[in-house]
Amino acid sequence: MKRHLISAADLTRDDAVLILDTAEEMARVADRPIKKLPTLRGLTVVNLFFEDSTRTRISFEAAAKRLSADVINFSAKGSSVSKGESLKDTALTLEAMGADAVVIRHHASGAPYRLATSGWIDSAVVNAGDGTHEHPTQALLDAFTMRRRLVGRDAGLGKDLSGRRITIVGDVLHSRVARSNVHLLHTLGAEVTLVAPPTLVPIGVETWPCEVSYSLDDVLPKSDAVMMLRVQRERMNAAFFPTEREYSRRYGLDGDRMARMPEHAIVMHPGPMNRGMEITAQVADSDRCTAVEQVANGVSTRMAVLYLLLGGSEPAVTTTPAARTEESK
Repeated sequence: MKRHLISAADLTRDDAVLILDTAEEMARVADRPIKKLPTLRGLTVVNLFFEDSTRTRISFEAAAKRLSADVINFSAKGSSVSKGESLKDTALTLEAMGADAVVIRHHASGAPYRLATSGWIDSAVVNAGDGTHEHPTQALLDAFTMRRRLVGRDAGLGKDLSGRRITIVGDVLHSRVARSNVHLLHTLGAEVTLVAPPTLVPIGVETWPCEVSYSLDDVLPKSDAVMMLRVQRERMNAAFFPTEREYSRRYGLDGDRMARMPEHAIVMHPGPMNRGMEITAQVADSDRCTAVEQVANGVSTRMAVLYLLLGGSEPAVTTTPAARTEESK
């Protein structure tokens, strides 16, 4: 593992498989009566969020606390940032407080990279989503969920997603989740197809390691996993499709479309969902939809990322009597 996690494209296959295998170990901790490890005791993790978030911030907070780290939650609203403080001054403040890791979500693409390479702080930096650029831990938890469902919980250890066909549907243009998933899934050997209206396909997509289709119905029968993306109205400054009803008719996933998928195929969604638009309630509440699993798996995956960035190279979970005694304290 490198010192920071800024982009899914920075991860090699071995890096990615190591994170997924470590996350599998972390997931087993959640099944214990005491769901904590002493691994990061005495270290401080700062959640630096310049954008609103529920799932990601709480997930990182839960992950850090289960590793016994101290957690500081920093929200731009109600802070000195709202008075005009720069990212540099905020970073210097965190450095003075002794932060060991900074988890940053920012509305500007490139802000985590700037924080990691500026020399302002010595902390490890984890990108929790920057603008429309990337969201690497979301891609990792998605890959973890796919490997568990498509390969198996124990059978998947040490393995990637070679030969699997993954379809990502919807607002690709504004989606940092789609970008990170394309890079990571390609690294793990999967074949990725993007499906979207032409207006929601990014310029330069031909350089991405994936295929592009404008017909959802053509791709569904050969997909092992279908990931539905939220239509991000808050980032749209123009009319990208005629009406919500038209979008839903052509690119929404309903029960009839789900029936055309292979029996083993799963439906994914990074959340939050616009029910009735990109996905119907029937699909969202079905056994094939992994949206809730993804949230649970996000904690295990982010535990793995924080552990590997801050905890060294020792096994993440030990089973010696001394370790069990230490964990129960």
